[in-house]
Amino acid sequence: MLFSAHWESQVEMVSHAENYSTIYDFYGFPEELYHIQYPAKGDPSLAKSVHDLLQDHGIESQADFERGLDHGAWVILKHLYPEADIPVISMSVNSRLTPEEQYRIGKALAPLREEDILIIGSGGTVHNLRAVDFKKGPSEVDRWAFEFDQWLENEILSWNLEALFSYREAAPYADLAVPLYGTEHFVPIFYAMGAADSTKQAQLLYRSYIYGNLSYSVWQFD
Repeated sequence: MLFSAHWESQVEMVSHAENYSTIYDFYGFPEELYHIQYPAKGDPSLAKSVHDLLQDHGIESQADFERGLDHGAWVILKHLYPEADIPVISMSVNSRLTPEEQYRIGKALAPLREEDILIIGSGGTVHNLRAVDFKKGPSEVDRWAFEFDQWLENEILSWNLEALFSYREAAPYADLAVPLYGTEHFVPIFYAMGAADSTKQAQLLYRSYIYGNLSYSVWQFD
């Protein structure tokens, strides 16, 4: 199950697709990327369970039967499961909700973890495309991006929801790291954290930067 920053909706959308097409929702990249296929299968029965859990918590949701997997989904899944041999439930995000509401959606789906279902939030902690510098290499990291990620790391590790939910006021350089036009890339972390509310255990597995400030962080919530 995957919440993708590249699928936004005002009502929580749950994919009921039996077979996914591959969506190339990006422009100007190397031609090879447009030939990658990720023929994942869905799981309509599991999708119904998702609807039931959301309904039990008073969260409105709708079914989608046609949308394929966007690159926020298939790029990650192709690295994790290159043979596309696990069923996938694609989920939308709503950047207009408060972090508390996004967290609540993830928390509603927490029982699925007991059934060995992986819940992924796909986005980016620092994703300001207007601030990137294509001349900078991986070792040249803008201070503001690093300080925001460092603040985020400290608050996630301590599971400080009060600070995290008010990140726009509390975090250094939040407006640069999470511009209003790109909030959808940041919010998947709240959906993923909500699903781990019962344990509140976090581990940073990986982080790197390109173009000065575009960060790639991989968090595991146990």
